[in-house]
Amino acid sequence: MSKPLDAQAALDFVREQGVVHYFPTRRTALLAIGAVLAPRTVLAQPADPWAPIRRLFGEWSGTSSGVAGEAVVTRQYTLVLNGRFVNEVNISVYPPQEKNKNGERHEHWGMFSFDKARKTLVLRHFHQESFVNIYRHVADEARACVVVFESEAFENFDNAWKARESYQFVGDDQFVEVFELAAPGKPYQVYSRSQFKRAKR
Repeated sequence: MSKPLDAQAALDFVREQGVVHYFPTRRTALLAIGAVLAPRTVLAQPADPWAPIRRLFGEWSGTSSGVAGEAVVTRQYTLVLNGRFVNEVNISVYPPQEKNKNGERHEHWGMFSFDKARKTLVLRHFHQESFVNIYRHVADEARACVVVFESEAFENFDNAWKARESYQFVGDDQFVEVFELAAPGKPYQVYSRSQFKRAKR
C-alpha cells in the first residue's frame, strides 16, 4: 500500500541532507520536495516474521558428525539491530581423529533477515574460509516441525553447487540440523548432521 510522507518531514529531510542551497529558484526547491512527498510503497511484514525460527532463539550445545569428522558444537541465536535481524554464532571443535588428523576449530556466523518483497526469510552464512552461503526459506507444510533453507547463491564458491540446511525440532529444547551439499548435476548428499540441546533461553 502507499503512504504519503508528511510535508514538514519532507522539508526537514531536504534540509538535513544539506541540498536546499543547491536549488537556484523556489520552484525547483518545491519540485524537489514534491518528489520526496510522492507516495512511497510500504511493504507489508507479518506480525512475527521470525515465527519459523523463533524456537532457535537462545544458546545451544551439541555434537556434529559428518565428512569432516566428529565435533563438539556450541551455538547461539540472538535478535540484533532493533530486532530486524537474527544473528547466529557457531563454534565447532574437531579433536584429532581419523577423518581429521590434526583436528580443527571451525567458526561461522549466520544472519537471518526477512525479505519483505519476497515475503520470505533469507539466511546468510559467513564461514572463516571466506565463502558465504545465501539461502531462502522453503516452506514445507507437510512437515511443520522441519524448517528448510535452500541455497540461492554463494560468494567465493562455485555457484553450480547447491546447499540445503534443515532444522528438525524435537520439542522446544532440542533440534537436529542437517547440512547437505549437491555437486553440479548430482543429488544432495549429507555433509554433516548435528544434534543440539538447549543450554539457555
